[in-house]
Amino acid sequence: MTDLRQQMAVNIEPDVSIEWALQRMKSAGVRLLFVVNPDKQLLGLITSTDIQGEKPAQFRQGLNLRHEEIMVRDIMTPYSNLEATDMSDVRQATVGDVVAMLEKVGRRHALVLDRDTDSGNMAIRGIFSASQIEKQLDRVIETVDVALTFAEVESALNS
Repeated sequence: MTDLRQQMAVNIEPDVSIEWALQRMKSAGVRLLFVVNPDKQLLGLITSTDIQGEKPAQFRQGLNLRHEEIMVRDIMTPYSNLEATDMSDVRQATVGDVVAMLEKVGRRHALVLDRDTDSGNMAIRGIFSASQIEKQLDRVIETVDVALTFAEVESALNS
């Protein structure tokens, strides 16, 4: 897990181009950015795979947009679509448990939530990345997007 108490999260705004986001990732040495609004509330995540994969082409299809005209908000994974687990569960989990969770929900990332010591509110403590775990285990983690709602099923059928 990337512990956000140990490592600073790198943020980006939703209304910037994906090309700018990719440059930000490269300059920060990361492959994931937290997408936040001006009040620093989490809106979602965007990864280098999102930018360099099929998402931009799928979004652009029929819109007459150039690649550099696509914004972060257009292809980010919204907060509501992110998997999250509690830090108390993580403390008892094995690496196999984390891999199984990512595979089951079909996600490449999972947020870890913990109670903020200052406010007492739940806050993002860390993040699991399938890519990072793959590197450490020297094993591929199969995460096929799984439709969890009727809206996601309809979206997948209309793609």
